[in-house]
Amino acid sequence: MTRHIESSKVWRPHGRGFSMGVIQPEGRVIHLTGQVAWDAEENIVGKGDVAGQTRQCFRNIENLLLEVGGSINDIISITTYFLELADLASIQAVRNEFLSKANPPVSTSVRVAGLGHEDFLVELTPVAVVPYDRFK
Repeated sequence: MTRHIESSKVWRPHGRGFSMGVIQPEGRVIHLTGQVAWDAEENIVGKGDVAGQTRQCFRNIENLLLEVGGSINDIISITTYFLELADLASIQAVRNEFLSKANPPVSTSVRVAGLGHEDFLVELTPVAVVPYDRFK
């Protein structure tokens, strides 16, 4: 079980869907490459739609974690790269569809000038810890 770090001496996330800090549980640490809105055939899913692209990023993450016995709930840290500040609310809404609000990962959001393809609107880079008893 992941333990969370909070302090009354620093600001609090107040239900924003992330934790101030987590203590890594025992298990295999999985670092995934930044996931974009490509499907298995490298077609862009959700072209022009940041919510659709964010969902595809999470589907890719989920499928990769399943390959090693993990799940989306094993994510302890996630970095979100995005282009437009106006898109952040949509990204957060989709993130809340996938990630536990009760046990959220630490999170960083970074606005960037561009991503690896002109049609990408968002990229997600997670770190997960898969417990030894589920790791394959």
